[in-house]
Amino acid sequence: MNYRHAFHAGNFADVIKHIVLTRILVYLHEKPSAFRVIDTHAGAGLYDLTSEEARRGGEWLTGITRIIQARFSENALPLLKPYLDIVRSFNPPGELRAYPGSPLIARALLRPQDRLTACEVADGPRKDLIDALRRDPQAKVVDVDGWVALPAFVPPNERRGVILIDPPFEAKDEFDRLADRFAAAFAKWPTGIYVLWYPAKSRRATDELAQHVAEIAAAAKPAGKCMRLEFSVAPQAADSALASTGLLIVNPPFPLHGELKTILAELDKPLGQGGVARFRLEAPKA
Repeated sequence: MNYRHAFHAGNFADVIKHIVLTRILVYLHEKPSAFRVIDTHAGAGLYDLTSEEARRGGEWLTGITRIIQARFSENALPLLKPYLDIVRSFNPPGELRAYPGSPLIARALLRPQDRLTACEVADGPRKDLIDALRRDPQAKVVDVDGWVALPAFVPPNERRGVILIDPPFEAKDEFDRLADRFAAAFAKWPTGIYVLWYPAKSRRATDELAQHVAEIAAAAKPAGKCMRLEFSVAPQAADSALASTGLLIVNPPFPLHGELKTILAELDKPLGQGGVARFRLEAPKA
């Protein structure tokens, strides 16, 4: 794999994705029964924002840096606080030197009864992730391809939880593979919460993916629901850097749509590049 998330860690897409993940995990705390988080493309876990890669990309400067410095309303701040607290916990007071990836964000919100399974096949990032988790007994790092793990690891013993599917989108067939592997996993575990990330560069590709995933969810018994979120920091040009990110959330927690409406409305100015950002949030559809 040529993809190196160190160049992109803490960018606007990470911010949106990790806020959503955090809100879902906070919701799962409402019941005492255990849950599991399955991260199919986990990455290195913790990213050094002072590294050459991060400095070269500089994407965190228009992502997490702006969010850390922004002022939020009394409605949005409590919703953002768990995410912001986690990011700050990996940094000295008043500084931003590191950014936690999704495995460490998930680990920070595990209770003693909860578990994390993180898949990573690249040797370097996998070793870094193992080191970052410090061989935590609640978190297991597996050398298994995420596309293989997706249907193989469900349903988890806990029967509650969330699967984060966040591939690098290097292959041309990644959208088709995402829909296909989701369908295989969903057939085995239709009550799980699924978060599917995608780069929103092609309207046709993203619309087809959203429609396909929604149809798969709706065909289940009982029918699942699918919520779509897209966030654009600038107009997306075909050959330019990523400016629009998307998430499909299948079986979203009931409060999530309202929470995201509140949050996203206050991210448009800090995350906008050359203007105010735009977002699209569709209510869950069965």
